[in-house]
Amino acid sequence: MSTSLPRVVLVTRPTMLESMVERYGTRGQVEFVLRQRGQTVGLLEDAHQKQMHALAEVTGKLPPDQRRSHIERSDLPQFLFAPDDVVVVVGQDGLVANVAKYLQGQRVLGVNPDPETYDGVLCRLRVEQTRQAIAWAAGNPGGSARAFEIQSRTMAEARRDDGLRLLALNEIFMGHRSHQSARYVLLAGDRRERQSSSGLICATGTGATGWARSITMQRNMDHSLPAPSDDQLAWFVREPFPSVSTGISLDFGSVDKSERLEVISEMGEGGTLFADGIEQDSMEFLGPQKVTISVADERLELVIPQVAAS
Repeated sequence: MSTSLPRVVLVTRPTMLESMVERYGTRGQVEFVLRQRGQTVGLLEDAHQKQMHALAEVTGKLPPDQRRSHIERSDLPQFLFAPDDVVVVVGQDGLVANVAKYLQGQRVLGVNPDPETYDGVLCRLRVEQTRQAIAWAAGNPGGSARAFEIQSRTMAEARRDDGLRLLALNEIFMGHRSHQSARYVLLAGDRRERQSSSGLICATGTGATGWARSITMQRNMDHSLPAPSDDQLAWFVREPFPSVSTGISLDFGSVDKSERLEVISEMGEGGTLFADGIEQDSMEFLGPQKVTISVADERLELVIPQVAAS
């Protein structure tokens, strides 16, 4: 294969049907388990076929001499991305967030295999756009020079005082890994407060369409959230509890590029930080450890269709 074209790295995750076959051993056993619960395998099969069709279509549109690799989500921590790789995510929006924290500026294409099911907030591309989009991302736009653009999305960083850190495209969560209250000291600007709560989230503009949006709507808050490219994070304390030793005056705010949000753990066990809703992508957070949450230097370089001027 030619080395003149950058490598295309296809990223997928197992479909629900594949995951269930792995869990129960055979497709027949999966059908039996579902039947026992009054369900059928039809919906799982439909979603599986759409994913397989999209992957086959994307692969089939690559030039014959295009170098390529295909990895699953579970391979990401061990996979070595090259600086000029073009990363093609085929699947749900969440898979783009999974990939983002392992990249260093590589261009990412999100391909939506099932627009009737998935919103496509991050997977903006249709299967039929893939070939042109890959060529554009690789610097060979041809006739599609104005068809696509780069959306540079802000990421969040949580850095523990021993140097360990997490990156997130959506949000960082700090709290207790069970349903117990999290106890900590929160430092926001020149304000400091000891708190007991259900945890704290710090969201990017990308995450503002998810968990953070849910919180603002539930609280009926008139609080603007950052856009995906804004160098700003929004943070919210979940259900802070007032007591003789804990307060509730610091319950939301924002962090700009030059600012930091600091948290000192007072949890003897169970304290945790995790990124993008994935509890496996986490680090322990026990007293008296301190974590600093800020806008990350890394950004997601997402290739999207260019919106035509009206």
